[in-house]
Amino acid sequence: MATFSLYLHALGFSGPAIGLVLMAGLAFGSVLTLIIGPLSDRVSRRRLLIVYEVSALAAAIAAIVSPNEAVLIAAATLAGFGRGANGAAGPFAPVEQAWIAREVDGEDRRRALTLNATLGFLGMGAGAILVVLPPLFGHGYAELSTFRMLFTLPLAGSLASLALLAWAREAPPSGPAPARDAHAEAHIKRAENRMISKLALTNAINGLAIGIVGPLIAYWFLRRYAQGPTAIGPALALSFMLGAAGSMLANGLSRRFGSVRSVIAMRIVGLALLIAVPFSPDFDLAAGLYAVRGAFNRGTAGVRQAVAAGLTRAERRGVAASVQNLSVQIPRAVGPIIGGWLIHRGEFITPFMITAGLQGLYLVLYQRFFGAVESGAGRENPADADTAL
Repeated sequence: MATFSLYLHALGFSGPAIGLVLMAGLAFGSVLTLIIGPLSDRVSRRRLLIVYEVSALAAAIAAIVSPNEAVLIAAATLAGFGRGANGAAGPFAPVEQAWIAREVDGEDRRRALTLNATLGFLGMGAGAILVVLPPLFGHGYAELSTFRMLFTLPLAGSLASLALLAWAREAPPSGPAPARDAHAEAHIKRAENRMISKLALTNAINGLAIGIVGPLIAYWFLRRYAQGPTAIGPALALSFMLGAAGSMLANGLSRRFGSVRSVIAMRIVGLALLIAVPFSPDFDLAAGLYAVRGAFNRGTAGVRQAVAAGLTRAERRGVAASVQNLSVQIPRAVGPIIGGWLIHRGEFITPFMITAGLQGLYLVLYQRFFGAVESGAGRENPADADTAL
């Protein structure tokens, strides 16, 4: 829910308290990722996703029927309400990404992951725009029950996902990895682990940057420009829609110029737009800049997932996807506390400047560590990629 932080504000939560609630959901998601990602290399990924959707369904129902704040916080912790304000993936994203990576290879893998990210952004955009509906039927956001009505959106999303998972079929495991000489196996695994460590470091910096502003952007718009859900929802919807367009752009650029080079170029543009947002004199300009930034920043998600999937062999892609997500989620869980405290104090520029500095450092390290790695290579020996850096 893109407006979840606004609901907490309407309930009387302070900026740091809002950050704490968001942090709880992100931290719980990190623990789940730590468990579920490696587990997905050994058990049915389809079943794991069904378990997740059932849990999210139960959390949405609880948030709808109960006005109790403790129930809301528990549901938000379980389902990660508010995390989607930055287009962030859930704790079961490694399962989904590893499933996709196993079904397709090479160039098709990058296209599939990009399409998955594109559809995700389109769905989040559709959900964000629907916040304008309650006032059209006479339900203003001065009533807390109107916010509770919005939880029908994640409820409907979980129902649709369960229907699709019931219809989907998971390919049988490809069998055990080919036998290798013990010395060669140890060398390959060390090379993979070095690449995974580099991935974790860069993602940790990016995750902290995301957490400071991303989950709180609706709250920032509220405090900075005194706008409500009916103005903020469409602005975030546009950001997600442009993120979907950016995904397709990133896929096309990566075919021509390479994955890592395309990620760096697009995110430099996104970084410049991010710096401009807090200096905007009015809401419309700030929302427009933030939305366009979504095309260049969020749009690289699928390509970056494909780069991560190419860092290890097939039998360790669940681990790689877990690191890809976990190394973002843990520091991202800290970010809302920092951002919420700063916004509560009336510091509307500082969070963006801290975020910009961290994302600049992320881009430098991403280029340094992965400049020679291309997702479509389909390497069976990541040691070759590691020594090329």
